[in-house]
Amino acid sequence: MSVRDIEAKARELRQLQQLIEEAQAEAETIKDQIKAHMGEAEEMRAGEYKITWKPVTSSRLDSKALKAAAPELVERFTIELVY
Repeated sequence: MSVRDIEAKARELRQLQQLIEEAQAEAETIKDQIKAHMGEAEEMRAGEYKITWKPVTSSRLDSKALKAAAPELVERFTIELVY
């Protein structure tokens, strides 16, 4: 593949990534609109569609707070990954 071919592929990839990001943002907006309409309901019907939304609770580590509280512990358990 020539440098021009690679440049064209890189440009095409950037355009496709932009389209994906825009589509994902639009999908999230639509999901949010549906969830807002549903309110507290976990299920609703809309024509041929059965829409369900169940809230999920998750726990996440606050790495910023951990670094502030125990930086030596964070350093001890930090690993470096190379991709």
